[in-house]
Amino acid sequence: MLANMTAAPKLATYADLLATPEDVKAEILAGELITQPSALFEHSYVQSGVVDGLRGPFDRGRGGPGGWWIVVELDVQFTDHDVVRPDVVGWRRERLPSPWGKRPIDVVPDWICEVLSPKKGVRRDRVIKRDLYARHGVPFYWLIDPVAAVLEAFTLERGRWVLAGTYDRSAVARVPPFEAIELVVADLFMPEPPESAEE
Repeated sequence: MLANMTAAPKLATYADLLATPEDVKAEILAGELITQPSALFEHSYVQSGVVDGLRGPFDRGRGGPGGWWIVVELDVQFTDHDVVRPDVVGWRRERLPSPWGKRPIDVVPDWICEVLSPKKGVRRDRVIKRDLYARHGVPFYWLIDPVAAVLEAFTLERGRWVLAGTYDRSAVARVPPFEAIELVVADLFMPEPPESAEE
């Protein structure tokens, strides 16, 4: 008598990601298509703050060395079944000399920044994506918590993440891989909310 057999689940590919509605943020991790709601205001504010702080000196070369592409939420393909859309991502231009019209980008980024989202997003960014990025040799990874207003910067050494520094609103720091400038960490975050009026 034959054992009851069930078909293995179909692993999602980039074609499945492209079939999702344009306004839905979707990624593929280990063959699973994952969708998430639009970001909270403070999450988007941090993304903008990172781009504002880095694009001028590192992408445009204004007050810094230039030589980078710094973009938000671009499809990055590591394998057929691992396609991510980091909150902010960067490549040194010599490694990605001609990105025009390409989707997804299949060159491993030189730096990825994820802004932590509530609940499931925290595990995804801290565990699943962090492991994926290490396996594929992303040399620098930032995790930013928009609620606690903390930036953690990691460097990859011998295939393992090493904490390069943890920074809060009070920090003005040279954060790898962007040590050429002093980053005012408070500028990444929204102002602290006003205290509720006493009744």
